[in-house]
Amino acid sequence: MNLSWTTATTALVAAVTISKVFKFVSGLKAVDYLPGLWVPFQPLSLLGVLVPERSWNPSVIFVWTWRHTRNIYRRFDSDTVSVVPFFSGAPSIYTRSMDVTKQVVTVGHKTGAFGKVDDMGRLFLFWGPNVVAVTSQDQWRKHRRITGPAFNKDTYQLVWNATHKAYSEMIDCEGWGEKGTIDVRRIQSLTIKFTLTIMATAGFGLPFSWGEPPSHDGRMSIQQCLEIITLRNTFAIAAPRWAWKLPLPWVRQTREVFDTMRAFMNSHIQARREAIDSSADDDTSKDILSLFVRASEHDEGKLHLDNKELIGNVFALLFAGHETTSHSLAATLGFLSLHPFIQDEIVEQVHEVTKGRENGEITFDDYSKLDKALAAFYEGVRMFPSGVYLIREAKQDTVLNLSGIDEEPKMLPVKKGTHVIVDMIGVHYNPEYFPDPEEFKPARWYANSASNAYIAGGEDHTGFSVGPRSCLGKKFATTEAVCFLVLLLRDWRVEPLLSVNVSTGEKETKEEWRERVMQAKMTITLGVRDVPLTFTKRV
Repeated sequence: MNLSWTTATTALVAAVTISKVFKFVSGLKAVDYLPGLWVPFQPLSLLGVLVPERSWNPSVIFVWTWRHTRNIYRRFDSDTVSVVPFFSGAPSIYTRSMDVTKQVVTVGHKTGAFGKVDDMGRLFLFWGPNVVAVTSQDQWRKHRRITGPAFNKDTYQLVWNATHKAYSEMIDCEGWGEKGTIDVRRIQSLTIKFTLTIMATAGFGLPFSWGEPPSHDGRMSIQQCLEIITLRNTFAIAAPRWAWKLPLPWVRQTREVFDTMRAFMNSHIQARREAIDSSADDDTSKDILSLFVRASEHDEGKLHLDNKELIGNVFALLFAGHETTSHSLAATLGFLSLHPFIQDEIVEQVHEVTKGRENGEITFDDYSKLDKALAAFYEGVRMFPSGVYLIREAKQDTVLNLSGIDEEPKMLPVKKGTHVIVDMIGVHYNPEYFPDPEEFKPARWYANSASNAYIAGGEDHTGFSVGPRSCLGKKFATTEAVCFLVLLLRDWRVEPLLSVNVSTGEKETKEEWRERVMQAKMTITLGVRDVPLTFTKRV
């Protein structure tokens, strides 16, 4: 009996080993033996995410954590490398080349050679099909036709007005009005609430103030729901149906949160549908949800979106327009706190634009003239791109040209099913596009800057994606960010809140603060660690 068990175990181990060797060799062939990492798990696979980062397991954001010590592009002397797993996950090609990116994301989209990966959109598809996550080009065009027109000048005017109002309410409700100095231990506590306020107002048309965040049936606030969903998204995606019924407190809370969020979105969509059907809607509502529903109701046949599809788009809007902008604002303010002269440049431009106006009022018409604030936001997005990866799958056998400018063509055969992963951290920290990439330099984005010559099509390098499926809500986010930044910096100076060594009583330096604080943190999207800041009222 023992011999039989030993023989069976040996045979099983041998079979598994052979299958993994075969998988690994197949993976090497799929990327045409392109130099790169050989690892047990693809970094974006479930095991790659769950197993802690080690030298042998890069994990999900190794492109950030390894960029100084084990940078894969420097190690293999190429802007495009392979990552081939031998245990779990698909063979992948990682690139920080904008030329390769455009071949994959722009040209590949048009030719059908590359498309979105089904599994990678599971988080957003969990709520329903939407313009962010659908993989079929026909489905994407359908959702884009309905959602695209909602992002227009009237919407951006609404966003500006909502941001102005929310800023005033924040100052009043947080008790800043009578204080000269404010310490904020975690600026995300304000930016998260702020961006949610704008999304609820301009996105959903909900009449609420800073002191009254939206909720459903008086239960948990939507802000609380979003924070819990962010922390438990891996469970939601990976857990089998039976796991949702486990009698554990955190599982019950997770189930309640997801049920509350779905009911919240469903109720507001249904209310809009009923208003339109009963002719109570007078076509004056400019919030994005109303525009989505109105466009869907006025379309017929296969372009009509059902409730599940509308919920999917609303959820994508909530996360794409709320979490990413809040992270980017926190990073931007963190960097601005280290550069007071850049703050002064922004404020000086505000004063120039509003010169001669009563109370120095700043309006949406000023948006295009406030390029210094916009440049600071772009630079914050560059240094902490919320969307770390653009992931595409080869839908057929194809080729990529890896050669640089004025180089002989270097063609890489790519097998069908191979994932090509555009590393946006790699792109944004690539000195070929951004000299001194570790430095916060908003001037590189100025429209009238001679030094901008090295950034051809500069806005393509931001975290708003590239190609036909680039971010629909880009101007929504930049309008909100510019308005918030110019109002805040006009009234307050921002400084890092330095920690004090308990033993010595000495404060850390600004350089130590940056090293400690301005580091990446991954939830659903990439953000910065908790950013402690001090605000001092300008006189």
